[in-house]
Amino acid sequence: MTWRPFMPHDAAALDTLLAPFSDPQAVARYAEGPPRFVPGFSDLHRMAAVLLAERAPGDARVLVLGAGGGLELKAFAEAQPGWTFDGVDPAAEMLRQAERTLGPLAPRARLLQGYIDDAPEGPYDAATCLLTLHFLGREERLRTAVEIRRRLKPGAPFVAAHSSFPQTPDQRERWLSRYAAFAVASGADPDKAESARAAVEAHLNLLSPEEDEAILREAGFSGVSPFYAAFTWRGWAAYA
Repeated sequence: MTWRPFMPHDAAALDTLLAPFSDPQAVARYAEGPPRFVPGFSDLHRMAAVLLAERAPGDARVLVLGAGGGLELKAFAEAQPGWTFDGVDPAAEMLRQAERTLGPLAPRARLLQGYIDDAPEGPYDAATCLLTLHFLGREERLRTAVEIRRRLKPGAPFVAAHSSFPQTPDQRERWLSRYAAFAVASGADPDKAESARAAVEAHLNLLSPEEDEAILREAGFSGVSPFYAAFTWRGWAAYA
């Protein structure tokens, strides 16, 4: 799982956010971060695996967009021993970390450096994009969703989860403060939590849950339904 864009909405503005993911020392500590900022982080992986398995066969080929770090790849591989994966991520160092995270499971995952347009054509039995789409502006987010759906077999499941919460000025500020407060309550350094909050506020054009759900429908997915809501995070299941 990775917190970076596939096609940067504003590459210059995001440089500060993305730099640590090319730093080997920061990448080696990556697994410590998401559980402190994302409520129910491990449960999110388990729920995603359950939702995929409702329709994906026992020998499914799964596209994982934003695979750097390998945390969801490992969770999915442990849950479904017959599944194989194409994991796509732009950061080479994060893909190396994914291979280390997978360990003996690594032969079941092909790790590819690149963006959505570099993903294989499929067709896939299932796909996920976790903690990633919030880095994209609306139009690029829609295009990415269209490209994911195009690579799926008819009726195949897609699970997405990312930062999504009400975006009126007063609500945005309130929820960003809660985002930082949860991280501190989970053991994050207060200064780092505040820096993360400030970076999100300054550099990300986030959408409301209603807008995010509408994008999935506009991309051609059917049966779009929410399954995860945790402070500033939302998740949806949808079908090609």
